[in-house]
Order: sequence, then C-alpha cells, then structure tokens
Amino acid sequence: MSDLGSTNHEIIQEFRQNKGKVGGYYEGQPLLLLHTKGRKSGQKRITPLAYTQDGERIILIGANVGSSKNPDWYYNILAHPEVTVEIGEEHLPAIATMLEGAERERFIADSPQAWAEAKAHYPDLPDWPIKRQQSIPVIALTLQCPSSSASLS
Repeated sequence: MSDLGSTNHEIIQEFRQNKGKVGGYYEGQPLLLLHTKGRKSGQKRITPLAYTQDGERIILIGANVGSSKNPDWYYNILAHPEVTVEIGEEHLPAIATMLEGAERERFIADSPQAWAEAKAHYPDLPDWPIKRQQSIPVIALTLQCPSSSASLS
C-alpha cells in the first residue's frame, strides 16, 4: 500500500471509530469519506476529504495537496457521478456536478486563504498551487435525501 493509501486507511479507521471526528491535519475541520467507483477498475474507493457547505450542497476542492495533477477521486467522479458520502455515522447518496465559471471562481477565491491557515498549523503542506489554480476542480455534491442534510452541520 502506498504511503497515501496507508495514511488514508488510518484516517478512515479513526473517522469510523470516532463517529466522524479525526485529529491531525483534519482536526476541527468538517471531514467526510467520499465513496466512489473506480473509473478503470470499477472497484469501490473511499477517500477522506475536507469539505465546505453551500446551502444543502457539499463542496469539494480538488487541489490534491498541492500536486500538479488532479486527484484520482476527481476522475472517478467524472466517470461515475453517483457517489456516497459518509458524514459522522450516516451514509448519504449524492450526485456530483462540476462547477464552472463564476460559481467555481467563488469557491476558488476563498481557497488560498484557507490553505494558508492550514499551512500555519502544518508547515509541511506545500504552498497553494498557484500554477494550477485555473485547473483545480470544484465539485458540488447534491444529496439525494435532502431531509438528511440537517445532519451536515
């Protein structure tokens, strides 16, 4: 298992043992487990991700910890936009939509500041990926059971 895979596995275990709460980098941040279907393998994939909310939608920023490429989960979503999000102890079906134009830019505009705050706590984080800012994907997840969205808070 790769270092990232091992780390993600540990985060997933901690998330589930503590009803959605995780320490370290994610401490104090809203965290979810994104369940996707592998675009090539068709296998179930689970990725821990920080998120923000926009009304009843969940917003994901695909900065990929400063990498020069988009994260694998993004490509899985492009191939299979039907996903499940695990928040706390709930599993909620959702549909992923790529945000474009002004709506996308609204979320990207806030990202460098949030990244700088995270970097203050975790100096090993790379700098905000300025070079790829225009290509960083922003994804909205629309829950398929809106009555459960109250549990996101």
